[in-house]
Amino acid sequence: MGAVRRVASYLGLGGAEQYDDAYADEEYAEDWMPAAERAAKRWQPAAEPARIVMVRPRKYDDALTVGRHFREGYAVVMDVVGMSTAEATRMVDFAAGLAYGCEGRIERIADKVFLITPVTVEVSSA
Repeated sequence: MGAVRRVASYLGLGGAEQYDDAYADEEYAEDWMPAAERAAKRWQPAAEPARIVMVRPRKYDDALTVGRHFREGYAVVMDVVGMSTAEATRMVDFAAGLAYGCEGRIERIADKVFLITPVTVEVSSA
């Protein structure tokens, strides 16, 4: 099989059944599949969708709720607008320590609104 046909076949632009040449490496032939099939496998929906929990704490005692959701593996959006400045500062400090201790991240996404993500979640800004 020519190099162009082999590349076209690898990219899924031509059916493999139209070629008579056998693969030189039988091990590779068993793993081969068209690019369209590989892409379809890669973009299968996850068994369980990701979950983001919105928490609007009113007092510092609500930190337990933030911690519980975060330790369960959920990303938490924490809105501290309704708290006094002193309590909001304590809450953000708690959330930063929680994220650091569990290898997660905390990011400010708006004024007095923070996103706390576990290590399994990647956040990108576009």
